[in-house]
Amino acid sequence: MKFFADAAYESINHYGEELCGDKVEFIRDQGGGFYAVLADGLGSGVKANILSTLTSKIIATMMAEGAKLTECVETIASTLPKCSERGLAYSTFTIVKVKPDGWIYTAEFDNPLIIYFRDGKLMELEREVVEIDGKIIYTSSFQAQVDDMLVMFSDGVVHAGVGSLLDLGWQYDNIVKYAEEAMEKDISPRVMAKKMVSTVNTLYMNKPGDDSTVCAIRFREGRAVTVMVGPPAKKELDATVVNRLMYSKGLKVVCGGTTSQIVSRVTGRELKVLLDYDNPALPPTALLPGVDLVTEGVLTLRKALENIRELNETGGEHELINYKKKDGATKLTRVLMEESTEVHFLVGQALNEAHQNPGMPVSLGLKFSLIGELAEELRKTGKRVTIEYF
Repeated sequence: MKFFADAAYESINHYGEELCGDKVEFIRDQGGGFYAVLADGLGSGVKANILSTLTSKIIATMMAEGAKLTECVETIASTLPKCSERGLAYSTFTIVKVKPDGWIYTAEFDNPLIIYFRDGKLMELEREVVEIDGKIIYTSSFQAQVDDMLVMFSDGVVHAGVGSLLDLGWQYDNIVKYAEEAMEKDISPRVMAKKMVSTVNTLYMNKPGDDSTVCAIRFREGRAVTVMVGPPAKKELDATVVNRLMYSKGLKVVCGGTTSQIVSRVTGRELKVLLDYDNPALPPTALLPGVDLVTEGVLTLRKALENIRELNETGGEHELINYKKKDGATKLTRVLMEESTEVHFLVGQALNEAHQNPGMPVSLGLKFSLIGELAEELRKTGKRVTIEYF
């Protein structure tokens, strides 16, 4: 089974600073591996931002290229200076490496320890102590299971509320308890990170005394979805594209009335339009054997794009989208956001005669633009997205 690391993070800056002194770097390699680095630069503002950015970028890039932890730390030590005034480390860091088979490796240097959940319950990680270039680093390695969640954070989270609501700050044990109570069966990393950082901001009374970052990673079984949108430019390509769809692995989606008729004709399977939909502003969905979802085209894609963009901009709060609705846009949003880890678009380049109607000023360029914007929003969530044109 191939694992997919669904990851997201949320940060707030030290009050009065334009740049965050924490930095999270995600890298996915061609083989399906995933690397995450959370770095916390010394101090705050521009200097801390530069230190954490360099630290996270260097470590993540080197790890993705196959470098060992020792090499990464030695490179950081020789590249970045220590604080001349306090003699402290330039930047702390937490590293998470996820192999395609779900084997996880972590390394922690001076950041709060990772918390890990399995079946909604806290799981203790066995850590080994490694000394590299005079630095004490905690490492662990273990096999993930589907739906496990890992949460890492900077020390600004631990110190939240110091000197105001809480004399000693939020403190690590209280953070662990909060995360444990916040764990829900289907909670996404984006929602977990947002909830925790929102609480941090409240404890700081909206004036954070330190940069604060929470990064959450949920381990899912890799699942692809193939979306066919629009008829091919040449009719002789109809069978080729439909076969690409029908023989693809994972979920199958068809968007567009003409497109669904093409799939029905090529496969010889009956297309049945459904009338039990919620939103009168959106055309109904349909049933086609062998296809998981059949929707209308441009109007549905545009609404799904709005949904996904809103989820991204607001941190993915689930209550913004009621996935129980039966309209095509909501169903498409759920498939793309919640039920898949990889999205492949098959985009036809034929002009749709319906779009040439003066009452429907929709151009071919608009369809391409919608697909491009949709792909970009999906990539923001960490999904792999590819587009093919026919």
